[in-house]
Amino acid sequence: MENLSKGIDTSAENASGTKRSCAISGEEALALLKKYNQDEFHLRHAFTVEKVMRYFAEQLGYGDEADYWAMVGLLHDIDFEQYPDEHCRKAPELLREAGVGEDMIYSICSHGYGICSDLEPVHEMEKVLFAVDELTGLVWSAALMRPSKSTKDMEVKSLKKKFKDKRFAAGCSREVIAQGAERLGWELDDLFEKTILAMRACEDEIEI
Repeated sequence: MENLSKGIDTSAENASGTKRSCAISGEEALALLKKYNQDEFHLRHAFTVEKVMRYFAEQLGYGDEADYWAMVGLLHDIDFEQYPDEHCRKAPELLREAGVGEDMIYSICSHGYGICSDLEPVHEMEKVLFAVDELTGLVWSAALMRPSKSTKDMEVKSLKKKFKDKRFAAGCSREVIAQGAERLGWELDDLFEKTILAMRACEDEIEI
């Protein structure tokens, strides 16, 4: 694979035990997101991943870093709407200009590992993002097919059926989702259940 991480500080201590802190405020991150994203679909996805990442931070014992996890989720697709062919390659420039730190840039770009980035997810937070990015899209697509249009009554078995149907939400990579579960050391069903619970917890908070 060509070096897709050119210009990114790959020595960022993303795998260290050092507490992570946000270099920019939540308000600045939201303004940055909306500077490059106006489409409702992309904004909803960003807000969903933001909330899901915060949920996982709190559930996995990283509550003191929840803001960091959430901001990585919010900004993970910062370049996708305007620069789809440069996804995870244009992002460092946009993020650095806004004052985002190198550790967060690494974490954001690592979610495209093996597809549009050669930055490997190392920290547990990066592995969660890698796993749930595609999965949240699949879960929400499946929810919209339900009479309730909600995740609140969704069960793992119904999501598994959608996962196995490659024609459903075909843009959501099953391979990446499966790799994500493996990287975390979780069974696929566990990842499904945890992500459904995360989306159920934040569903009413998602506003465009």
